[in-house]
Amino acid sequence: MNMRRFLAASCVGFSLIAAPALVLAVDDPMEMLPNPKDEARAEAIGSQLRCLVCQNESIEDSSAGLARDLRRVVREHVAKGENNQQIMDWMVNRYGNFIRLKPAFSFSTLLLWCMPVLALLLGLASAFIFYRRRAAAPPSPPPLTEEEKNRLAQLTKDKDNAP
Repeated sequence: MNMRRFLAASCVGFSLIAAPALVLAVDDPMEMLPNPKDEARAEAIGSQLRCLVCQNESIEDSSAGLARDLRRVVREHVAKGENNQQIMDWMVNRYGNFIRLKPAFSFSTLLLWCMPVLALLLGLASAFIFYRRRAAAPPSPPPLTEEEKNRLAQLTKDKDNAP
């Protein structure tokens, strides 16, 4: 009987502790737009924007306070009647291109994606030139003959005996 009371009290205590977390997980009803088409459009725009706190989640998927604020801003712009491009431009002007989960194609993003390939090609070209020069270098001289070795020994011996 004591065990049943303990389990019941544990379940009640756990649910009291977990209840605030569950309430926070639910979307704020004040955040949603009354028109379902506008809400769907706002969610589509929000799914393209990066949460600046989480950095690998969209603002629609994040529960961070900044993401919630950004969702509200997007919904305000949608409610004003702005189109998607105007809203994205406003966000990029305000927070930089980093806010986009998929940045627009530009010269800088082209360089970003091509740089590893360029570095690999530069490394291969450098290795090719290095080994080609090494192969083209003159061969080392042939080893000394016995006569040359004797002459060298005599010259060094004479030098050691010199006053």
